[in-house]
Amino acid sequence: MTFCSRLRYFLIFFITILLISCSDQTPDTPSNAQPAAKSYIETGDLEAIKKHGKLRILIMPMDDRWLPRKGHSFNDEQQLAAKLAKQLGLEAAFIYVKNFEDLIPELNKGHGDIIAANLTITSTRKESAQFTVPLAHSIERIVTRIDDNNINSHKNLNGRSIAFREKTSHQETVEKLIQKQPGIKTKILPGHLTTDQILDQLVNRQIDLTVVDSNILDILAGYRHDFKTSLALTGERALAWAIRKNNPELLKATNQFLTHQQLIRKHESVFTDDLSNIKKRKTLRVITRNNAASYFLWRGELLGFEYELINAFAKQHKLRLEIISAPDHESQIPMLLEGKGDIIASFLTITDKRKERDVIFSQPHHKTSEVIVSRANDATIEATNDLTGRSIYVRKSSAYWETLQSLQDSGLKFNLLAAPEDMETEEIIAQVASGNFDLTLADSHLLDIELTWREDIRAALILGDVRNNAWAMRKNNPELIDAVNQFIKKQYRSLFYNVTYKKYFKNEHKIKKYRSQRIDLNPDGTLSPYDNLVKKYATKYDFDWRLIIAQMYQESRFNPQAKSWAGAQGLMQVMPRTAKEMGISNLKNPEAGIKAGIQYLDWARNRFEPELNVKDRMWFTLAAYNAGQGHVKDARRLAEKLGLNPNRWFDNVEKAILLLSRKKYYNQARHGYVRGKEPVNYVREIHDRYRAYLRLTGE
Repeated sequence: MTFCSRLRYFLIFFITILLISCSDQTPDTPSNAQPAAKSYIETGDLEAIKKHGKLRILIMPMDDRWLPRKGHSFNDEQQLAAKLAKQLGLEAAFIYVKNFEDLIPELNKGHGDIIAANLTITSTRKESAQFTVPLAHSIERIVTRIDDNNINSHKNLNGRSIAFREKTSHQETVEKLIQKQPGIKTKILPGHLTTDQILDQLVNRQIDLTVVDSNILDILAGYRHDFKTSLALTGERALAWAIRKNNPELLKATNQFLTHQQLIRKHESVFTDDLSNIKKRKTLRVITRNNAASYFLWRGELLGFEYELINAFAKQHKLRLEIISAPDHESQIPMLLEGKGDIIASFLTITDKRKERDVIFSQPHHKTSEVIVSRANDATIEATNDLTGRSIYVRKSSAYWETLQSLQDSGLKFNLLAAPEDMETEEIIAQVASGNFDLTLADSHLLDIELTWREDIRAALILGDVRNNAWAMRKNNPELIDAVNQFIKKQYRSLFYNVTYKKYFKNEHKIKKYRSQRIDLNPDGTLSPYDNLVKKYATKYDFDWRLIIAQMYQESRFNPQAKSWAGAQGLMQVMPRTAKEMGISNLKNPEAGIKAGIQYLDWARNRFEPELNVKDRMWFTLAAYNAGQGHVKDARRLAEKLGLNPNRWFDNVEKAILLLSRKKYYNQARHGYVRGKEPVNYVREIHDRYRAYLRLTGE
């Protein structure tokens, strides 16, 4: 190999690694967060703050990241705060505060400079801090069960019980209301409960009434339909950021910035204009689908091939990305034409029928084929004639049905059977794998995803010609069409494209089986090379060290350099952003990786009620560590609806989480789609290995 060739090889390798590393971070998410414990103390105004070169932004840990469905995003405020810091010529340093009620005290202690959280401005809070101009407004409203028609005025609240979390604006509101309606009763709820959990208590009649802010109700309405919004308890109340009282210069600069941002931002949701006006609004609205190929939430990170690709386009044009998750495939084009989005990015196939609907497609950014899927041990299908006498299951509404009907019309005799309409393609493939269905037909990229996770299916036969997938736009948006085509022309099959494509469709994602490896003690009597480090941190956080060893094996096979397809790193496969929230870096260092993993496991455990059975609380914790605690909470809600026990993992909540890959169920879940098989396998395999370790160590 010549010197030039070696240099070229090195550069390609280096750039590939760099791109992979960059793609591991959630797009548009600030990555320079610090823990409050390591922050210096500064209570001075803007001039003093500038001497440090940083704007310290106090925020809550993002422990309840939801799936944005209608443009709302869990990191909007962080992005805006980072923009403020840049305008002030400062570095944005995000300081995570554990408890909501600690935000203002931490600010006044000098551990941060500004609180970037939409705080309701109340008279009590104004005694402790000063507030910026409003970023939004909200109305506090009574929320009831669907069948509760007894509240028409505030007088009807007498004799009723209103539940709320302590030390919130809701408590102040209800206490003032009681002065006028003294018959109202109250119930204080634990501060760790999410709004979903409070509504679940309401629906299950554990509480009578509750209070929810209207801006939160807007998000809830995207996936819940089991409650009713009732009386307004307040008028519109301002939501704003907080700054120390003795910092007038910082307040002035922040108000100028926020005022400008509010003036240039348009709040209408329907537009049909072109790229030049999109740039004035600084927001690109993207219609997509919540599934494994396009857009989904995993371990609190927004992921998906289409999501990452369209995000790169938005960044190129300095646009904020607003995601609109369409309820089904058929509604996407009508939503686009009505002006509810600017572009569709969801692996749409270019067809003549779609072209007739006043949409125009970009250059293809992906090519796919329709593939017959069989079980892995079925090698009998090599040509179309081998389908004779077989049974093929697909949804009747799908394009697959038309393909197979055409094949039948050509004279080939096989059984074409309708799969349930609420079954996604991956579910039908799973039915083939289990033997419940004989064969199915699937797009090659959807099959590729399944093949990265499982080994019990195979691509048996390609049918028909290669089909093109592309993004769709309105015909009267030539500027946007041209910009998209330029982007795709440059990026298609580029290094960035190939790395991203491999991440979702070619890398091995599946949880590896133990295979033939014998579970035994090492010659020196240890279970792993890291027993002592694990014991150190397991004792500190009250975990059985052997359980942690079993989990570590599952995560990394004891390899401190391990890196997952989604970007998790180290022995315990912690996401870098999660580690930063805990003040830990260099996850590939064994001790740092173990500390981060056990500390995060403890955090995940604390998200579940201590009253749970000790074992089940541990299984919930492990499932949350694997898939994200939000998906586990969704599964518990679903389990209760299905008559299963929401407080038991095995044979109960694990059954419910398997259903969250089905549209019928994930459309009604706060955190959307999840491949439930992964946390189910994860927990079972750690459980089994843990039991084996207990036997080996004589307990």
